[in-house]
This record gives sequence, C-alpha cells and structure tokens, in this order.
Amino acid sequence: MENKAKPNGTATLTYNGQSFDLPVMSGEIGPDVIDIRKLYAQTGMFTFDPGFTSTASCESQITYIDGGEGTLLYRGYPIDQLADQSNFMEVCYLLLHGELPSSNEFEDFDWTIRRHSMLHDQFDQFFRGFRRDAHPMAIMVGTVGALAAFYHDSTDINDPEARTIASHRMIAKMPTIAARAYKYSIGQPFISPRNELDYASNFLRQCFAVPAEDYKGSDVLAKAMDKIFILHADHEQNASTSTVRLAGSSGANPFACIASGIASLWGPAHGGANEAALNMLYEIGSVDKIPEYVRKAKDKDDPFRLMGFGHRVYKNYDPRAKVMRETCHQVLDELGVRNDPLLQVAMELEKIALEDEYFVEKKLYPNIDFYSGITLKAMGFPTEMFTVLFALARTVGWIAQWSEMVEDPSQKIGRPRQLFTGATPRDYVDLSKR
Repeated sequence: MENKAKPNGTATLTYNGQSFDLPVMSGEIGPDVIDIRKLYAQTGMFTFDPGFTSTASCESQITYIDGGEGTLLYRGYPIDQLADQSNFMEVCYLLLHGELPSSNEFEDFDWTIRRHSMLHDQFDQFFRGFRRDAHPMAIMVGTVGALAAFYHDSTDINDPEARTIASHRMIAKMPTIAARAYKYSIGQPFISPRNELDYASNFLRQCFAVPAEDYKGSDVLAKAMDKIFILHADHEQNASTSTVRLAGSSGANPFACIASGIASLWGPAHGGANEAALNMLYEIGSVDKIPEYVRKAKDKDDPFRLMGFGHRVYKNYDPRAKVMRETCHQVLDELGVRNDPLLQVAMELEKIALEDEYFVEKKLYPNIDFYSGITLKAMGFPTEMFTVLFALARTVGWIAQWSEMVEDPSQKIGRPRQLFTGATPRDYVDLSKR
C-alpha cells in the first residue's frame, strides 16, 4: 500500500520534568494524528483509550467520514452520488481496487461474481446441522467460517491470486448463504442462484421464490435492495471492521476473518440498530400514542430513548439516511402498504422528528437504521434477518479493509496494552492454611 501520511511537525509531551517530542502526521483530509508508536520506548508509558475512540489503529485509503459535516466518502466518492448513479457491483470494484472500473473491467468483474455464487453441493448439508429455530446470524457465523474447509485452495494470504479468488468467492456466495439461512429458518427449500440476474435481484429471488409457483421480481425492490447494499458496504474502522483487521493481523485465513466480523456485527450495539428501531415502533404501537412517547424521549429522567434517531458518528444528518428515506418511500409506494399501522407510526414519528424544535435543535434526525428497518420490514424480511443483510452488504468493505491490511508493510499483529489494576505480587498459600 502506498503510504500517503505526511510528517507535519512534532508534539511535545512533558512529564516529571522531562520533555519528549512525538511526530505529528497528516492524512489527505481529516485531523492530524500524533504518532505514538515509540512512546513506550521513549517514556516507559502507554496511552489509555478505552474503545480506541482517540486512536488511529491503521492507515487507510478506503473510507472517510466527517461526522460534523455529515460526509461519507468511498475512495473519495460521496455516498449519495454512488447510491443514486452507481450500482453495488461497481461499488464493490471501487472499494476493492481504489478506482471505478472501465466498461470492460466492470463486465469481467460482474461476470466473475455471478459465476461464483453457487455453493459446494456438500455445503447444503452443513445448514441442516443447525436446529430449525437457530438465529440466522448464528448460522452465518458458522457457515462463513466453514467456507475455509470447502475452499481451502484460496486461504494462502501471501498469494495475491488466492486473496483475489477468496474475495470474489465471499462477495458472490454471501447472498446465497444469507438466503439459505433465511429459507432454513422458515422451513422452505433452498433456491439456487441464477447467473442471468443482477446481484440484488438474485438475492431477493433466493429469499422469496418457492418451487410451487413462478417468481415475479420487482425492479423497484431490486433497486432498493441494491441501494441498501451500497449504503452499508463500508463505514471506516467500526467495531466489526476493526475485528476483521485484528483477526487478520494474526495471519488468519480470510474466511475466518470475515466470520469474526459477522460475530462482532451481531452485537445489538452495532448491527442490531435497525432491529431496535423497529422494536421501538412495535412498542409505540399506534399513532395516537406518539405524543406520549415523544414526551418520554424528551424527559431526561425517563429511560425510554427513541431508537433510529441521531448517530454516534454523525453530528449532522446521516448522509445515508437522505438516500434511504427516498428509497423507503419508493418501496412503500410500490408495495402499497402505507396503511400498515406500524408504518403509519414510523411516518408520523419521522414527520415530528424533522419538524419538532427539540429534535431539530439536538440534531436527532432519523438515521439510516430507522429507514432501513421500515424498508426491510415492508419488503417481507423478519427482524432477525436485518443484521444478516447488513453482514451481506458489509462483506465487501471487510474484504477491502482486510486486503489493505495484508498488503500494508507497516501493519503488525494487534496487541493492545492495558492499565493493570489487579493484585500485586503475592505468595501462594496452601489450601490447608486458607
């Protein structure tokens, strides 16, 4: 990986009468960073940063976020432009290779992904080892990790060609695995992928087609699904991406690394936000109860919180939510489900949040999780599938980040330090004397 960080002076740390100069580095955009790689060698001290919220763990050229401005860039391209004008396959190529593809490059890449979508025949037996009521995310963690047992010819991380094949396999097979996890959970037979269909259409068909009748796809729903994939494709060094990088830093095979990312994403504080937003709508129940819950949300002493509003990173409007809001309404119109009581609650709550002075002042705008939860519910996905769809979309981002890490000569195995507050050295006491 080309190193684009540039020296930008020094910062001086003073402690116990001693001063230490630490290099300051600048990226292309974003805040400068203090390089503390030699801090321990120079001072005998570590830094303390729970959650690593003030620590850059790597140098990356893939995704840039400015939470204050509400900006999200994939390889420099604004997310709204990509969602409106591009498609998920093109975005996959962009994230993996750094540039948008030419016509020939796109055709070759799209052809490759379409023809890697099938799973090994014995792989289907693997699903049947799970209980019928297994959570789809539990199935995803197990099956994606098991890909290494079926495709061990592409697990050599030191072989660029093997890395490319593994990357293509995961992007192509993830929709098939996700659809099978869903079909298995509802007791329906698996539907094989079709090479003539685009990525999103193929996935929707595998989820909702049944052998008993012909499946009629919807261009509106396929386009909406494609946009959802684009909007969730990458999001800088979040918990699951950092997990993938940390696992990969040990030299683990790519399938194991992506499985670790799925496990991290499963946490309700990360990938479960859209499910939490939908559960909140269920709790509110009807439009006439919204004023009561809005009052509860404004009351600091009330534990109730509006889910799907505001964002930890974006202190302005979530740029993905702008696209997702339009997509959500297109899906509702296509399906004719605006009379659904739950969706009526969502639309009224959205209106209040965009107009109420309290929410506007605190910038508690509806975020992508609010709109994606409503959209996926309208499309027919159960809530337990929401995080699975998130994992499907985020796979390309994880792979791009993993590949960048493997190719970075300065990357080392992850080994965070600790601030030890346990027992000091003491002597063992025999059991009879305790």
